[in-house]
Amino acid sequence: MLDRHGRRLDYARVSITDRCNLRCAYCMPKQPPSRGALSSADLLRICLVLARLGIKKIKLTGGEPLVREDLPALVAALKAMPGIEEVSLTTNGLLLAGLAKELARSGLDSVTVSLDTLNPDTYRALTVSDGLGEALSGLEGALQAGIGRVKLNCVPMVGVNESDLVPLAAIARDQKVHVRFIELMPIGPGRGFQRLSTDTVKKRLQAVYGEMTPSTEPLGNGPAVYYSLPGFAGKLGFISAMSACFCASCTRIRLTADGLLKTCLHLDEGLDLAKNLHTQSDEQLSKEIMDAVWKKPTGHAFRSDANTEDMARIMSQIGG
Repeated sequence: MLDRHGRRLDYARVSITDRCNLRCAYCMPKQPPSRGALSSADLLRICLVLARLGIKKIKLTGGEPLVREDLPALVAALKAMPGIEEVSLTTNGLLLAGLAKELARSGLDSVTVSLDTLNPDTYRALTVSDGLGEALSGLEGALQAGIGRVKLNCVPMVGVNESDLVPLAAIARDQKVHVRFIELMPIGPGRGFQRLSTDTVKKRLQAVYGEMTPSTEPLGNGPAVYYSLPGFAGKLGFISAMSACFCASCTRIRLTADGLLKTCLHLDEGLDLAKNLHTQSDEQLSKEIMDAVWKKPTGHAFRSDANTEDMARIMSQIGG
């Protein structure tokens, strides 16, 4: 699929639930009313149409995708789908240790664990949970299960987890885990926190670990820029949505758990695929999707002075 700016879209982030077993302060401090989730049959039908239109890579997100009991079956069905080359997953890791082997058998290509701190007190303050041990067990379980790529996402925030950045980076030194640092975006509760820029994080890490060397090894489908460090088993990655906008090369669309197709993370509106899903043919569905993709905006407006209103959906309801 091509949009009007000539970008070829081949990557879909698919939220399979808007529910979560954590209450992360910058994401979902209180459980909002669920908007509902597509059935597995409806979800797979939409993904099949997307695959026929050129989507090759699917990232399953939430909420927390592991709270959905049919996740392994969804992974297996997507991996068997003609045109789909890669299926990956983002999780908070709490339930991952018990499911990692089954997900590996289902064909999962990559898993990313979101973890902002290694300090139990900071973890508890951020997530309203004592689940740090379970999250770390999930990370280890993914490695032991042999899932192709294992990553860790951290969102650096001023005065919150600044002292955790160096210890988190050490995970990439000691294990085959790619640790990525993501600039906080001003969505929902995230507006109440101050982000640390990529440049600031890189300088702090290089002061401890030495100069980073850009890596050309393909490690994912998103906008992360990766670096190597001497003696590191994994890479360090940076996703700089705010300080180094990468919209010009965006190849992504998003499907929310309740069936809204979003062509940009910052775009509040979207195409409601669920509304007429059971009365439309695949051809009609394809045409609607292509029309929506054609209108994909040039880029987000998070840095614009006009960006003063909260979006209707918080990050857990978008899928990230």
